Formats: sequence, C-alpha cells, structure tokens
Amino acid sequence: MTANRVVLLLLSGLVATGSAVAGSAATANQAIVMTERGPIKGAATPTVRKFLGIPYAAPPVADLRWRPPQAHTRWLTPIDATKFRNHCPQGASVFGMASVSEDCLFLNVFTPNEEPAERENSISHRHPVMVWIHGGALVVGESDDYRPTKLVELGGVIVVTINYRLGALGFLAHPALSAESSDHISGNYGIMDQQFALEWVRRNIVAFRGDPDNVTIFGESAGGLSVFSNFASPTAAGLFDRAIVESGAYSLALPALADAESQGAAFAAAIGCSSQSASCLRSKSVRKILAKQGDIDISPNVDGKVLPQSLDTAFATGQFNHVPLMQGTNHDEWRFFVALDFDLSGGPITAEEYPLVVESMVGPDAAPLVLAQYPLSNYASPDLAVGTLGTDSIFSCPARAADQVLSAQVPTFAYEFNDINAPEVFLAPVSFPYGATHASELRYLFKLTWRGQLDAQQQELSTNMVRYWAQFANSGDPNSLGTPLWPLYDPAVDEFQSLVPPSPMGEFEFATDHQCDFWAKLFAAASSGVLPPRNKRTWGQTISSHPNPH
Repeated sequence: MTANRVVLLLLSGLVATGSAVAGSAATANQAIVMTERGPIKGAATPTVRKFLGIPYAAPPVADLRWRPPQAHTRWLTPIDATKFRNHCPQGASVFGMASVSEDCLFLNVFTPNEEPAERENSISHRHPVMVWIHGGALVVGESDDYRPTKLVELGGVIVVTINYRLGALGFLAHPALSAESSDHISGNYGIMDQQFALEWVRRNIVAFRGDPDNVTIFGESAGGLSVFSNFASPTAAGLFDRAIVESGAYSLALPALADAESQGAAFAAAIGCSSQSASCLRSKSVRKILAKQGDIDISPNVDGKVLPQSLDTAFATGQFNHVPLMQGTNHDEWRFFVALDFDLSGGPITAEEYPLVVESMVGPDAAPLVLAQYPLSNYASPDLAVGTLGTDSIFSCPARAADQVLSAQVPTFAYEFNDINAPEVFLAPVSFPYGATHASELRYLFKLTWRGQLDAQQQELSTNMVRYWAQFANSGDPNSLGTPLWPLYDPAVDEFQSLVPPSPMGEFEFATDHQCDFWAKLFAAASSGVLPPRNKRTWGQTISSHPNPH
C-alpha cells in the first residue's frame, strides 16, 4: 500500500469519526478542520472562526463548463482558508466586482469560537447551520461581501456563504447541451451548484460542530428566488430543513426548457457558434460570453428534473419540499431600480415620461388601468410613483400571494421590512428618498463591505432581526424570549410582522397599502393578453451595467 493511499485512508477515518475528532483537532489548533477532501486551515478571532475559500466542487472549466458540478480532487496538505477566493464570472456592478475566473465554486464557513470545554461537548451540542445564497439577478454578486458576524456571535449559528455559477455560464440552456446530458436537460447549473454546496454541508459540517440535520437556506433577491427554486426542487429534498426568502417572489412563473433552449440557440449564434455545437460553446472566452449574455433572460427553467414544474405551479399543487418558511419584502423595493434606470442613468423621470415608463412596464393594454390606479397627482414625483407601482406589482403582492398559498401547507412567517430611513449601502444619493428599498434589510443582518451605518434604534432592530433569523434556523419558529411576538401567517387575518425600528410589531394593512386586489385582478387578465410587469432582462441588464461602488 502506497504512502498516499495510507494518508487518504487516515483522512477518511478522521472525517468518519465526526465532531469528536474535529473537536480534539480544534483543541490543538482551533483553526484547523478536516473535511472529506482534506484539511483546511482557517483563522480565528476571540468570537468567530473563519474558513474562507473552501472548494466544494471541481472547477467548472474546459469540458466541465455547462455540466453539473463534480467532486473536487482530494488534497493532503492543509489548504490556506484565511482569505476569500475567486468569485464567479461577471461584469463590474453594484452587487459585485468584475471576474473572469470560472474556478469559482468556493464557500466560506463562519462558526462560533467556543471555549475548550464547549468544544469538548460538541458531540451533544451542535449548532444550527444557515447557508446564504447571495443576490444579484443571477448575473452578478459574490459570497465575499456578506460577513455574518452578528448572526454567529449573537445567534449562535454557523453561517455558510456560497458562490454559484452566474449568467449564461450558470443558466444557459441549449439543445446541444441537453443532448449530451443523460437527463436531456440543460441550464439550471447555478441551482445545481447550490444543491452541491448543500450536499457538502450535509457531509462536512459536523467537523465544524454544526448540525447536518438542522440546515436553513436563506437568500435575498435572486438568492431568494434561488431559495424558492430549491424549495420546489425534488433534487434538493433532504438537503435543508427550513427556508428564508427575502425579496425573492418576483418571478415564480419560470420558462419551459424548450423556450430557454431557443434563446440559447440565438445566444450561440451571437457568440460565433453557427455550428450550434457544445464544443464551440466551450471554446469561447469568458469575456465574449459575458459581453453577449445580456441578450437572453437569465433564469432557472422547467427542465423536468431539477425543476419539474414552474414555482407557482409547484406551490399551488403542494409538490415542493415541505419545511417551515419565513418570507418577506421591503416596503419600497422598486425605488432601487428606479434609481438605477433613471436618476443614475441620465436623470429623474419627468411627468411627460411617466405614461411611457408605465407602458414599458405593463404593456399598452394594462397601462391605462395602472395610470388610473397610480395617478401622478398622488405622488411627490414620477420617480416615486414608478417606485410604488413597481414595488406593489413585482415584489409585495406576489410575495403575499405565495404566503397565502404556502401557509396552508407549511408553517409560514411573513414580514415587511419598514425602516424608511435605512441607509442605502449600494447606490449614490438620488432625487428621492430610497426608503426601505431593495436589499436595504441586508445591513441589519450582515456586516457588509459597502457603506452604511445604523443609529441606536436601527441597531436595536438589527438585534431583533438577527435573533428572529437565528431562532427560526434553530427551531422553525422565530419567536424567543426577548423579541416581540411574531405570529404565524394566517390569510384570514393577513398580519405581517413589520420590521420597524426599534421594535417590530404587527401590521394589518399590507394588502391595502400595496393595492394587492387591483394587481390580483390585473394578473388574472394575463391569459387575455394583459401582461404583468416582469421585465427580468431589463432588470438583469440594469444591475450588471452599473459600475461597482466599492
């Protein structure tokens, strides 16, 4: 037997013994942990241990581009896990820094740094695990920017943040790629990456003193949509025990695989693959792919395996992973996109432009109805009018509709983030107040690499939110001693937990405030040609076309 073979067997034995071995190793050096593929060496502060840039899958390069994720090769010497590694290819944006490296399937683990006596007791006490899926319209973003220090220190949870393939590299469907798949599917590679990372967590988190049977997935925006995608995916069954969706109900109707493949064929031609072959697609540079991916919708698709049906259909028929759910939106979500599309791209919307903007969002048939429901005279500016109708139609009311369906099947806790003075951490000041805009709740859960400080009352709200999130991860119920009561969502009562500083409280006017009855009737008319406002391509292009403010 070779020396390398002996070492591999020893490594396997160490992993198999679980937290007892990890605990003794941590006693000698609390920043070294053995994973199934080999040892890693992280860093420690007095309160948190950090293991950064852990490879959870093989680099999806060359022939592995546009294939399901594969296992990483083993290593024998400790990997330096004290710094973040590459994030997935994308242009510079407000949600991420530019990258062209396809070697990007890394995750980061943040754990409480306990006293030796607590480590020795790790067999009987394992921490709840929270796996964070970042947002960015599925085209940009990175795990690096979300530092979960407060969740770890105050909540006593382990937080794992992950990268996953983005844009065309993560979601391109194409007939040639489907033909070479044993399941005859393509696209959804980013969702497969997320599930591969969850499998890694199940197999390895005991070595970090985490509980593999108590895993919560949570994410914001495209990360929230990703949580919902895993919620509906049979291939994610058993990989998580609870789910938190932040601003993720904006696109529950997914395209069919055939439609996604049709767009993929047009994309292939655009990057110079007239042959429409998989080998040609794989020969193209990352830069060329990034330059042309704005011409296609970046979205999960209904492929028959990862996603057997659209999310809205899965929820309505009960064919999803039945775990407790926490879901919510922010009161002024769409102001973020108004700022990007208009104020930061040339100037505020004028009164003359307002009808044209509304028509571009909802189509010519619905525009007169929407303009009558949202008259410009009701708002301080056209920007705020568009921000309100976009928030109501794209985020708030679809989330409430999902709550109404899902709460009859799984324990559901609904919230609205309502701090109208929340600091804007991504964008420069514009002509209108951002309010509780898209992504503004993130500053209350994470230490972000972007700007934004909280005052004393906002810090108190942050503490309440961290306790809610961590307690939900622990038990499937956000309530604990010291936080305001958060009731289960009941459609008959229609109460949301209003996350307002300093202390959250119940709110009962959500549907009226966001005019959900109006939008429900308008959406119901979609079959007769009235289309709801869901221009995802514009959304993704908007986010990815603005320079990073770092």
